[in-house]
Amino acid sequence: MGISLKMYLGHRATLDWTRAVVDIARADPGVSAGRTTVALLPTFVSLDASLALAAGTPVAIGAQDLFWEDNGAFTGEVSGQTLAEIGCGYVEIGHAERRSLFGEDEGVVARKLAAAARNGLAPILCVGEPAHGSAASAAAVSIAQLRSALSELEGTLDHLVVAYEPVWAIGAAKPADPEHVRAVCREIRAELDSHPRIGRGTVIYGGSAGPGVLDTLGEDVDGLFLGRFAHDPEALRSILVEADAQHETVSPAH
Repeated sequence: MGISLKMYLGHRATLDWTRAVVDIARADPGVSAGRTTVALLPTFVSLDASLALAAGTPVAIGAQDLFWEDNGAFTGEVSGQTLAEIGCGYVEIGHAERRSLFGEDEGVVARKLAAAARNGLAPILCVGEPAHGSAASAAAVSIAQLRSALSELEGTLDHLVVAYEPVWAIGAAKPADPEHVRAVCREIRAELDSHPRIGRGTVIYGGSAGPGVLDTLGEDVDGLFLGRFAHDPEALRSILVEADAQHETVSPAH
C-alpha cells in the first residue's frame, strides 16, 4: 500500500496523519506479520519528521520525487543520495502530474529511475495511458513507458514497484473498471517477470483507488497506490483489512 499525500496537507497536519496511520498499521495483523507493506510519501519538508515517527515500526517512508544527479549546483532539487541517507526506502517517479505540469519526459523519468536504483531506493514508477481505450492499448502504452524508464538502468534493480495509474482515472469519481485494470496489470507483471535485471517486481493500481477496490482486483494486482481516499486514516484501516482478507484467500503458490 503506497500512499502519496501530494501537496494536500501542511506540515503539522502531515505529522498528525502520519501518527494515526502508523498506529493503525502497527496494529494491523497483516502489516505486523509482513504480509502487507505500507509506504507513506509525504512532502520533502515532512520527510525527516515522518521518518522519526515511523522509526521502529513496520511503516516505510518514501519521497514523491528526486533529482537525477546525486549532487551539484541544482538549486531546489533533492537527490536520491540524500533521500537514502536520511532513511527513505521508496521514491515515486513519473507521476502523470510530474509529466504534465513539469514537463518530465521519458528521458527524465529514465534518469530519475537510474538515480533511485544506484542509491538503493525502490522506485514506485507510475505508468498509464492518457485517454480511456482498450486494455490492450493501455497495456501497450504502459509497457512502453516501463521499458523506456529502465533504459538508463545500470546493473540490477532489487525491487521495482510499478503503479498502473490510467491518467483519465486520476481524480475521477470512480476508478477504472476492474477487468480493465486486471488485464493491464497482468501484462505489466509478465513484463517485469521477464526482465533479467529486476529482482522483484510489484504491480499496484492507482487512480481514484479507495475502500472496496482491492476486493475487485484479485491476484492480478499486488496492492494499491492511494491518494485522497487515504487522507482519512479510517479509510486506510478498512483497506488494510481488505488486504489481509485477500492474503487468506491467495494460494501459497502465488
